Amino acid sequence: MTKVEVLFFDVLGTVVDWRGSIATEARSFLKRHDASHIDAGAFADAWVGRYDESVEAVRCEQRSFVPLDLLNMENLEACLKGFGLTPSALPRAELENLNLAWHRLKPWPDSVEGLSRLKARFIVAPLSDGNTRLLVNMAKHAGLPWDTILGADVSRAYKPMPQVYLRACELLGVTPDRAMLVAAHDYDLEAARRCGLKTAYVVRENAQDPSKAANVRPHDGWEYMASDLIELAEVLK
Repeated sequence: MTKVEVLFFDVLGTVVDWRGSIATEARSFLKRHDASHIDAGAFADAWVGRYDESVEAVRCEQRSFVPLDLLNMENLEACLKGFGLTPSALPRAELENLNLAWHRLKPWPDSVEGLSRLKARFIVAPLSDGNTRLLVNMAKHAGLPWDTILGADVSRAYKPMPQVYLRACELLGVTPDRAMLVAAHDYDLEAARRCGLKTAYVVRENAQDPSKAANVRPHDGWEYMASDLIELAEVLK
């Protein structure tokens, strides 16, 4: 097998616990605004559940590229309306702070140690739909030891568009066969594989993206599989 030099990582769900983190912040927000009757977990899923449809216009070039921060705010306002709340009646600063919860996502317990071990042998970098500032803030908040950060605003595209994977390889000076995507989502891995990258599947419970219409189950066929990033570091020794 060609020597892999760069490990790219899906972030949301693979490296950080978006669902648990967003639900925690949403719970506090809903309580402050007399909406504790709304289940915070359901609210988090509903918010993310709007993502795929909102970004499809960018993928289909029906809308110019906009950063994830903007899409998240649009989806937050629509989500609030869906739960019977009126965004314009809420303090704008509160909405903006809740939207910034995506900058404060908590890592899975193994993520920092696993990335640190992998960093000793590979270049490690996020390959995420998050914009660069979002990923920088998240890395500082969570202690994620990336070698560099490439947000979606670098390629101005969203996964699974091929340019996301190919542009990242170009910027780090590797051919696709010398890079590997690590992810907990098989649609992401499949797109990377079509671009020539190696693949590693990491099992994450409760990380399924609710914006995907079908509940796609992981299947065999990836170069590597691991239960977490620490195990992946052992597998890739």
